[in-house]
Amino acid sequence: MPTHRREPDNAQDPVRLRNLVAEAKERVHADPEISRADRIKVVEQLEAALAEVDLVHSADGLALFVSPDEHEVWTLNRSVAARVVLSDTYLTRNLVATHAAQRPYWVLVIAADHARLWGGGLERVVERTNGAFPLSRSLEDPDSERKERIGDLPSTFTDELTRQFLREADTALGVVLAAEPRPLFVVGEAAALALLDDVGTAVKNATAHIPHGGLTHGTPEAVWQAVRPAADAQAQLDVAAALKDLDLAKGRREFAAGIDEVWQKVGDGRVGLVAVEENYQVTVRDDGEHLVHADAGEQGAREDIVDEVIEKALDTGAQVRFVPDGELTDSGRIAAVLRY
Repeated sequence: MPTHRREPDNAQDPVRLRNLVAEAKERVHADPEISRADRIKVVEQLEAALAEVDLVHSADGLALFVSPDEHEVWTLNRSVAARVVLSDTYLTRNLVATHAAQRPYWVLVIAADHARLWGGGLERVVERTNGAFPLSRSLEDPDSERKERIGDLPSTFTDELTRQFLREADTALGVVLAAEPRPLFVVGEAAALALLDDVGTAVKNATAHIPHGGLTHGTPEAVWQAVRPAADAQAQLDVAAALKDLDLAKGRREFAAGIDEVWQKVGDGRVGLVAVEENYQVTVRDDGEHLVHADAGEQGAREDIVDEVIEKALDTGAQVRFVPDGELTDSGRIAAVLRY
């Protein structure tokens, strides 16, 4: 369901939540395919999930996932439709879409004596403080007096200790990128960026180098504002690249369009890229050969087949890209590039 961050709009959120929970209970009790024992368990888990909801600190959306054995509560940074869906799997599309819509990236802020790593998105950056980061060192050289007497005191960015420190930061960054690949923006003074690029390997494929000093002790807002123009530009390039890939695939006859065709190709493991409009939703049923449109609550209806397509695509190693509404109108709002 959608939620609201500020008054007076957030006054409607508790009412909508209560109504949706009541609807969910009614549909669970009315579904003949759910056993009595499971109905009781699902309602108990639903009540437990409801008790964990904090509407005082809402974002833009809320998702409750409930099964007979567990429940999960997710706060979403984008608005979602208000709906209740009964399915044999969790519909995670909204979680995937929220993550993708946030355009997640890494920001490495570097200086000769400090290195901080931030995870970024549309509205903010959050510092990563587990693992090796943040890194810091003293700039004092214990042998500086002797080196100064003989004229051998190097500048900060020709000092071997600085080179060693930046190598350590690059190595730590490589571990993070291997575990969770994202676009990378590197921020620092021009001299720091140049030396890091010379001694590092993980930073070689950075999306952008942003010459901006003084941010190793900067606030989250200052870091976000420094990287925001580059991140926005990259997001536009990513959408354009996905649309170009679709156009090229048409010429190679490696293209699928529409929910039915994409669903079939994903099921065959033939899809390399799925592009879907951000707010595309559709309810269908399987007639044995094709997907046909259905009404919500209809017997056999699959109320978010898009979610199933995305999950299957990810399971088979395909990329998923969300594009603005209207970009795929001629393709049925969802399209794919085929591997063969």
